[in-house]
Amino acid sequence: MDPSGLPDSSAPSGVHDVPSLSALDRRIAGCRACPRLVDWREEVARTKRAAFADWTYWGRPVPGFGPPDARLLIVGLAPAAHGGNRTGRMFTGDRSGDVLYEALYDVGLASQPTSAHAEDGLELYGVRVTSPVHCAPPANRPAPAERDTCRPWLLQELRLLRPTVRAALVLGAFGWQAALPAFAEAGWTVPRPRPAFAHGTRVTLPAPEGDDLNLFGCFHVSRRNTFTGKLTPAMLREVLRTAAEAAGAPTRK
Repeated sequence: MDPSGLPDSSAPSGVHDVPSLSALDRRIAGCRACPRLVDWREEVARTKRAAFADWTYWGRPVPGFGPPDARLLIVGLAPAAHGGNRTGRMFTGDRSGDVLYEALYDVGLASQPTSAHAEDGLELYGVRVTSPVHCAPPANRPAPAERDTCRPWLLQELRLLRPTVRAALVLGAFGWQAALPAFAEAGWTVPRPRPAFAHGTRVTLPAPEGDDLNLFGCFHVSRRNTFTGKLTPAMLREVLRTAAEAAGAPTRK
């Protein structure tokens, strides 16, 4: 066990044995499989940013967030060093999260438009948020090997969500490339050649057994994209609403 009381997992082995999303979240939070990411997230948690000097940083892998019966899955990239790595919740405590959760609220998928910390009362309705890499990476860029090492966590999350999830919205090209192999391993058929990422892309991933998955692409809610207008609030709301409707998740008319 690490000092937090969480299980200390040297690698995401035996992930398929995890019986529930809550158990998976606990396992993810104890993972130490990637030395570079472990060193970075813990260094950031020690040194902090001046604006957050009074915070006790989470400093561990950040699990997914949302109900276990979600019909829509949102897939990002990785936690931000002073966002999720500080607060312990996906897209919480940074500008990207501000944009995403405000849009989710506007569409009717969140109980409030802000996400400041893990105990702020935010609830998601029919949607879960996750990422292919669960540790904050230096310069917001996970290495390909780190992405691949983390994939078993996403794969198991998909398997546990399989009874209810009907659509996935992937934010950015990195997440798209990282998620497609996990969707294939989880039982959906990914077309060949693999569909290219683009904002507004919609692809159906057939399932030999069970329900098909509606896959959507969206520019990432990064500061660069939102500040330059590459992704506007209206664009984000539109793709969120379309994905939610395809998933059968509740939306605000």
